[in-house]
Formats: sequence, C-alpha cells, structure tokens
Amino acid sequence: MAKTQKFAELLQAQIRHEFTAAQQYLALAVWFDARDLPRLAKRFYRQALEERNHALAMVRYLLDRDQPVTIPGTGDVRNDFSSVHEAIELALTQERTVTAEIEEMAKAARAEEDYLGEQFVHWFLKEQVEEVAQMSTLLTVVERAGGNLFEVENHLYRESATEVEDAPDMPPVAGGKL
Repeated sequence: MAKTQKFAELLQAQIRHEFTAAQQYLALAVWFDARDLPRLAKRFYRQALEERNHALAMVRYLLDRDQPVTIPGTGDVRNDFSSVHEAIELALTQERTVTAEIEEMAKAARAEEDYLGEQFVHWFLKEQVEEVAQMSTLLTVVERAGGNLFEVENHLYRESATEVEDAPDMPPVAGGKL
C-alpha cells in the first residue's frame, strides 16, 4: 500500500462502516417499532438515513476526486436485544467506534499531506462529537427512567421540538439527500 493511498483506502472502508451502521440503526428502529415505542423507532429510522447519507457523502467526495468507488456489502447486523438499555448501549458503542475510525482517517490525510481530505474529514469529526453526546444522553435518560419507557418516549418528544433536520454544512451526498 502506497503512503498516498491510505486515506482513500480508509475512506472506502468507512463507506462500508457507514452502510453497516445504517443497517444496524434500521434494525434498532424496527425492534423499537415492534415494541410500540414510536419515538425511539423514529429516532433510529432517522439515524439510519443519516448514516446512509454519510456513506453517500463519502462516495460523492471520492467521485469528485476522480477516485474509484466500490459500493460494499454491509457487516453483520444485530436484530434482537434483551432491553432498551442494551439496544442504546450498542448504538453508543457503535458511535464511539465510528469516531475512532474517522480520527484514523484524519490522521492518514494529515500524514499524506492531503489537505482536501483533511478538510473533508473535519465535518465528520464535529458530527461524531454530537453523535456520541446524543447517544450518551439517551442512554442516561433510559437509565434514569428506571424501566418507565414512557419517560424515554416523552423525553424524545420534547427533544424533537428543537431538532434540526439537516446540517447545512454537511458535504454533498451522491444522489442527493433523502
């Protein structure tokens, strides 16, 4: 592997990670939906679309840089959980893993003096701070609710009033955002 190829290779691998995350969030959404938890389900359906858009922003970047793009299959997805806590814990772990992967891409871009790549990754670094914080807060809310899932649903309802649908500074997405 040539030194100047590491960032592009990590970015291509990240596309797979983002699509896998989208599928995992879809599985979580369906699990919540099947348990009549509409706010949790909505949160994770939306999160699945967001992860898909992250993958497609990476695709668009590679296309714009005349780099080859391969649309990969996804990794394994877990579909069953013993509790809401366990499901949210998985989501938080996933976000922390993605953060480490994005940080590795930033390091590679900097090491290769790929300033355009480094600039591209900055948005994702900022996004990961928000993602980990939101998932961590959600896990705390679940813990404080002490099994009363109506409290979790009410929290998400109140929070939905202040949500911003799309980040205006997000990199462009191949095919456009859904």
